[in-house]
Amino acid sequence: MSTPSSPTARPHIVIIGCGFGGLEATRALQRADVDITVIERTNHHLFQPLLYQVATAGLAAPSISAPARTLFRNQRNVTTLMGEVSGFAPATREVILADGHRIVYDHLVVAAGTTHSYFGHDDWAAHAPGLKTLADAFTVRGKVLFAFEAAERESDPEKRRAMLTFCVIGAGPTGVEMAGTMVEIARHTLKGEFRHIDPADSRVLLIEGGSRVLQAMPESLSHKAQVHLEELGVEVQLGAKVTAIDANGLSFQTGGGADGTPANVQRIDSHCVVWAAGVTGSPLGRGLGEALGMSVDRAGRLKVEPDLSLAGHPEISVVGDLAAAMSYHKGKEPKPVPGVSPGAKQMGRTAAANILRRLNGQPTEQFRYADYGNLATIGRNAAVVDLSTPLGPLRFSGRMAWLFWLFAHVYFLIGFRNRLIVLMDWASAYGTYQRSARVVPETLPEHRPANHT
Repeated sequence: MSTPSSPTARPHIVIIGCGFGGLEATRALQRADVDITVIERTNHHLFQPLLYQVATAGLAAPSISAPARTLFRNQRNVTTLMGEVSGFAPATREVILADGHRIVYDHLVVAAGTTHSYFGHDDWAAHAPGLKTLADAFTVRGKVLFAFEAAERESDPEKRRAMLTFCVIGAGPTGVEMAGTMVEIARHTLKGEFRHIDPADSRVLLIEGGSRVLQAMPESLSHKAQVHLEELGVEVQLGAKVTAIDANGLSFQTGGGADGTPANVQRIDSHCVVWAAGVTGSPLGRGLGEALGMSVDRAGRLKVEPDLSLAGHPEISVVGDLAAAMSYHKGKEPKPVPGVSPGAKQMGRTAAANILRRLNGQPTEQFRYADYGNLATIGRNAAVVDLSTPLGPLRFSGRMAWLFWLFAHVYFLIGFRNRLIVLMDWASAYGTYQRSARVVPETLPEHRPANHT
């Protein structure tokens, strides 16, 4: 079944994905004389930088998400479709949906984002969920909270110790933020709520294969972040390569490098393992590449031209984490664009602008990424900030960095209501240590205590 390219005679632009890149591309075309179809497999836009707050019961899901139809309600040139893209037909310029519908386009923007990468060990996913969607966040929340519930009912000290051991794999921003928050939950949020365990006895490990946490940050800030984590009570294990994950814990290896250091394999018994170590491009990238005779890189991304289109197919643009893009500044060597939300937003706007240039018979422009820096929070009153300014980098940590991180994230949230609710929830949590979303659906039987009735 085929859907016409446009309900009018105007050019039809199809945008796949309502993440940061897709949302910005759609908004940039608000006043254009075009028809737009946005295809999203969920019904909402998600503010992923705060997803870990949903996973750790600090925020409710609606606080960091917004219905896609609401976002485009007043943009009259947009049609929103909830659907799963299953393939592409570039010869006829069609996007194929899982239900068989075909959407014809004049121009296509693919902003499908990323998914988890377990580096060839996809079987680990069942025991170490990642954090990319609201469903992931609910799964992680269930694992964390049910671990304490199971420990309360367990009389065997060894089994109880495993239930109260939490492992986070990967020390990027998500891993660092998750680990710091888990300690806060154990030591403050749950204080006095159990009769047979002390949640403060919990052990939180942050396991990283590299030589430092927050490797995208300058080394000085990485060091400060690690010091903050350890002061909170997080055990940081660097240079650790995970070799196995199962229902009862994980194993990791240290040493054994080219310098001849003997390998040391350690086993950690844990009932709650969270994966924050790697991502790969959405499978749609590989599908599009196969349809065009292109290959993806090791991260599952498609190489794009300087204007973000695909070689030989100027009608197709790829943006966000799915694009292996370079930034072009006059007089400088091109640099890879990092996989962060500002990059996706800027690519979305550039792709939209270049589509309009093509429609007007004008030459397209190269993508130029503006690097604003990096932020990461570690815990209460602790964060690290690395900002790019015209006068050079501005780097600081501690309480002021935490306040800067807080207000920056509130500012970029979608909608006034979400900003207000998040500020209120955070203010309440700061004063009481309580977390407002400690509710787990009954539909998570795999995370209930084994003797749950």
